[in-house]
Amino acid sequence: MNFFLRMLAPAILSVWPAADSLGAPADTLRISREKCIEIALNDNPSVKVADLEVKKTDYARKELEGSLFPSIDFSLAYQRSIELQSMNMNMGGQSTTIKMGTDNNWNTGFSASMPLVNASLWKSIQISETQILAALEEARGSRIDLVNNINKAYYAMLLAIASRDVIRQNYDIAVINAEIYRKQFEQGTASEYDVLRSSVQVSNIEPELLQADIAIRQCALQLKVLMGIESETPLWPDITLRDMQREMYGLGAGFDKNISRNTSLRALDIQTRALEQNVTLKKFAWIPTLGVQFNINWNAMSNGNAFKNQKFNPYSNVALALNIPIFSGGSKYNALKQAEVQLAEMKFQREYLESNLNMQVELAIDNINKQVRQIASSEQGVKQARKAHEIMQKSFEIGAATYLDLRDSELADTSAQLAYLQAIYNYLVSTSELDALLGKEGLSATATLKQ
Repeated sequence: MNFFLRMLAPAILSVWPAADSLGAPADTLRISREKCIEIALNDNPSVKVADLEVKKTDYARKELEGSLFPSIDFSLAYQRSIELQSMNMNMGGQSTTIKMGTDNNWNTGFSASMPLVNASLWKSIQISETQILAALEEARGSRIDLVNNINKAYYAMLLAIASRDVIRQNYDIAVINAEIYRKQFEQGTASEYDVLRSSVQVSNIEPELLQADIAIRQCALQLKVLMGIESETPLWPDITLRDMQREMYGLGAGFDKNISRNTSLRALDIQTRALEQNVTLKKFAWIPTLGVQFNINWNAMSNGNAFKNQKFNPYSNVALALNIPIFSGGSKYNALKQAEVQLAEMKFQREYLESNLNMQVELAIDNINKQVRQIASSEQGVKQARKAHEIMQKSFEIGAATYLDLRDSELADTSAQLAYLQAIYNYLVSTSELDALLGKEGLSATATLKQ
């Protein structure tokens, strides 16, 4: 694999498009993290699905509300007699057969019914309203998760770009050193071995540079998938990871610890409310129900042609239906007890979840505070490593240091820069994770670090 990358790297690096001051190809649109979030909240499929789920739940509530209004039906029935019913009668000592009925029977009309007293139906409508709140909270949770994922993908792309720049810097230095050895060899002050060793070092860095470019493309593709846009769309961050140091806030001081907006906790509270309403619903199963029904019909009976000489006679009635539950084999009682047990379980689950979330918040804040100290330490290490490398570079140019000494300083400088960039990335991701844990919405996951 390394051999393949070494062979391919010079060709790719030679055709790499011109870049602007942010390292983006010239024909690429630079985009901010805030704009990425805005696009994702509008186009991401998971957000659209969550919004449709809210609509579906609202329609379910309206379906239940429709049961409170009168239900009106129209019916039309036709019956053709093949053989009329016969009845034998003994009249005057003689048996007589009488056929009863008619050839054609038409029956049509309207029926209407409406519940007057139905406590279970009323409570079911309240439960459906709670289900809408649960769907809304689920949609809010989807947006919070999406914002967090967009933040992490955007920061990962910043880290990949910054890491590529560090490797590019190391590559340029290696090229300069190789050129110095080549000139020294031409002047007879360096051996051919030194020239070959410095040239090999350039070849060894080329695959790393190529892998860094691949990492940038992978991060960009992940960001595009989260945003819900075409993978061919060119985009590039409008800020660098180093610039984030001037736009970060916090430094671990005064972090909010309020978990009341945590989406899992809010969803559990809504579910608890639904279970409380379900307990009441089970109790309402013992309450009598009362309904009203009205019917108006027309009936026609005739012999012969079914469509001629039909005379429809109207008849109508109105009725009240009272249903009083008396005994159901204990099913209602057991259903009530089951609902009460579920409610008790939910209360224990909430206590456990609240305790667990508080622990996660404390651990997250401690972790962020450690990363703040790591940023300061890494920044100081970068300054020291850079100064040491500059000294060693000058010493190497005048022949006061060996190539091995120079290479050690280069590796130390590269490692220090990558560690510093990783520390900034870790801080940004951790603050975004904390915001998601606390249920903060929108663009609140922006981290700022004051120097």
